Amino acid sequence: MGKRWPIKTVGPTIPSAYLEGELEDDKSYGLKHLKMENNGKILEWLDTKENGSVIYISFGSLVILPHKQVDELTNFLKNITAAAATATNLSFLWVLRESEMEKLPNNFIQTTSHKGLVVNWCCQLQVLSHSAVGCFVTHCGWNSTIEALSLGVPMVAVPQWIDQTTNAKFVADVWEVGARVKIGSDKGIATKEELEASIQSVFGGDGKNRIKINSMKLMKLAKEAMKEGGSSNKNIQQFVDSII
Repeated sequence: MGKRWPIKTVGPTIPSAYLEGELEDDKSYGLKHLKMENNGKILEWLDTKENGSVIYISFGSLVILPHKQVDELTNFLKNITAAAATATNLSFLWVLRESEMEKLPNNFIQTTSHKGLVVNWCCQLQVLSHSAVGCFVTHCGWNSTIEALSLGVPMVAVPQWIDQTTNAKFVADVWEVGARVKIGSDKGIATKEELEASIQSVFGGDGKNRIKINSMKLMKLAKEAMKEGGSSNKNIQQFVDSII
């Protein structure tokens, strides 16, 4: 791109503490108005889980899931938390906006509490960087995608609209850092069975090692780009030099 236009690409543009570590106190996007008091409880919960055993689920701040999709997700998660499935040691952390909570089945939170945690909000960077998180079920918004790539977390893509389908294509087929859930003919709903198949491919399928290796490779490249002398670091410096 830079060969055709005078463009300098930079990124990933996430806080330094999660990338090259040059600014250890740079841990947020500066959104001070967000409440952080519950995040400590979430991290404490994650601390009790085995490395790579938690499925983190979040569809961002704009996606409104159909009731049918919430039903399929809850049925999928019920299977994970069922007594017969406890040998898998998988747990889940689901970020669901308060306005969406009414779509959950009665007593879902109570009946899955031994294996799951449902919250309205979390600091996603802190969650994705936690060793307990094994994969990220995501709508593939660009912010979520770049954060998962930068932190080496495999993804299970459930795109909804606009750029998310393109991002999901890159996640599953180009970068090979995750799996894309096949959508059924029922109004674009990802079924319980397809969710299970995609999760299995990340946690235990034939492609598990390839996905993890690729995720770690891209995490390394992201960090190297922002280090002194890295491609992004150089481009930032060249841009500054050009206007001073």
